[in-house]
Amino acid sequence: MEQKIVDHLFRHHYGKMVAILIRFFGLSHIEIIEDAVQDTFVKATLQWRKQLPDNPEAWLTKVAKNRTIDLLRSIRAEKDRFEKISSGAATLQLKELFLDHEIEDSQLRMIFVACHPSLKPNEQLAFSLKTISGFSTKEIAAALLTKEDTITKRLQRARKTIIEKNIQFDFPPPKELENRLDRVMQVIYLTFNEGFHSTNSKNLIREDLCGEAIRLCKILLKKEQFRTGGLYALFALICFHASRLPGKTNSENEMVDIRQQDRSKWHRPLIEIANQAMNKATYYEDVSIYHFEAAIAHEHIKAKTFETTDWTKILQWYMKLQELKPSPFNVLNMAIVNLQLNRFKEARLLLDAITVDELEQRQYLYYACYAEYHSKKGNERAAVSFLEKAISKTSNDLERKHLQKKKKLLESLP
Repeated sequence: MEQKIVDHLFRHHYGKMVAILIRFFGLSHIEIIEDAVQDTFVKATLQWRKQLPDNPEAWLTKVAKNRTIDLLRSIRAEKDRFEKISSGAATLQLKELFLDHEIEDSQLRMIFVACHPSLKPNEQLAFSLKTISGFSTKEIAAALLTKEDTITKRLQRARKTIIEKNIQFDFPPPKELENRLDRVMQVIYLTFNEGFHSTNSKNLIREDLCGEAIRLCKILLKKEQFRTGGLYALFALICFHASRLPGKTNSENEMVDIRQQDRSKWHRPLIEIANQAMNKATYYEDVSIYHFEAAIAHEHIKAKTFETTDWTKILQWYMKLQELKPSPFNVLNMAIVNLQLNRFKEARLLLDAITVDELEQRQYLYYACYAEYHSKKGNERAAVSFLEKAISKTSNDLERKHLQKKKKLLESLP
């Protein structure tokens, strides 16, 4: 129980603490700061085994403050400046940085630092997921579909570049804002996706990551200079998806296909928030991939049943999405939609056009789609064969069991 609380707080507070300490110490001490925050949570893990504090969040804040003072004293270049830290002006400044509005401001600065153009795009993503959202190296590797040692190297290069380029802990100038914001939105999008459809072997859903993505979107939208149609559309998209989380698994913690989901469990307040965000997205001239993905999500949400889903409209949105940003996942989704419309020839052509290796850790979706194709065509033997391939490529236990259940059902047909 204590470990679950630590894990939850780590996810929600790691980024906050790193941002506050960096704002106080400066980016030149980023590695020491990350180590200090990590130490705080290790200490929590050890001490809370004996007794859980009455207010764990307050405990973490206090320990982080104390650890900050230790850091100040240990950094020789800062030693004279902070000799009287326990009663000086620096202590007052530090306390002020732990106020809610200052925490948000520090995190916003951290988001844009992580997406600085001096960092390569893949370094920006890895560094953002690590520093802002508290992902482990393993989680980042899963989210970005790459190896752990590659992520470790990207993080090291990012930290080195930040120090060598003397990147400042501040917001980008107006002329750079659009490009930096695009990268920030991609980080939020990836964070949410890893929560909504996790590559983790044990958990299909990671609500803390979904919540983190929503939280980051909300603090960006609080600032008028960051508001765009794309940001509102992204917020709508993740709220639409998050509203469906209660229906994705049943009481036995089994995966439930969208066809069988109890739509009365979908969270109406989040759907309303998403609808409002979509309306606001239309106030702006920019058009992004998030507009089209949110439109697709909305079609699923507004359908009263799976059978009444407007698949033709969804296909049109996927085609627009593919025009704006080509992706093998768009092609796969268009194949899936064509199957729902019983357009078997079109679905087969789309599936054959996909280079399966490009789907990386989601290759099982390709084989599952081919299984659906053969099942609908009445070729159960071929469907079972493709399900076996899908099962062998699936990293998540719940999805594997779901596919095994489908395979067993097909094998039981006369």
